[in-house]
Amino acid sequence: MERLNAAQRLLSGSNSMAENAQQLSHDYDLSLRQAYRYLEEAQAIGRPTPVPEPSLATTFKLPRSLIGELHTYSAASGLTLSEIVRRALASFLSTVGRRG
Repeated sequence: MERLNAAQRLLSGSNSMAENAQQLSHDYDLSLRQAYRYLEEAQAIGRPTPVPEPSLATTFKLPRSLIGELHTYSAASGLTLSEIVRRALASFLSTVGRRG
C-alpha cells in the first residue's frame, strides 16, 4: 500500500513516467520493472489506497465448541479467524458504545 501511494503521489506531479519510475525505484530499492508496475497499478486505481492499521497478536481463551464453530464458519466464508473475530468485536463494541 505504501508503495502504491508513493506511486500515486509521483503520478500527481509533472514528471514523466520514466522519471517517476526512476524515483520510485530509488526510493524503495525496486527494479525499474517493479516501479513501472506500481505506477501502472496506481494509475489504474486512480486514488490513494488506505493503509490498514497494524495488527497485534493477542491470546484469548474460548470454549472448544466456539472455536469449532469459528473454524467451520471460516472454511465456509473464506474469511480468516482473525477477520471474523475482528468484525464480531467491532460490531459488539459499536453496539455497546451506543448504549452507554
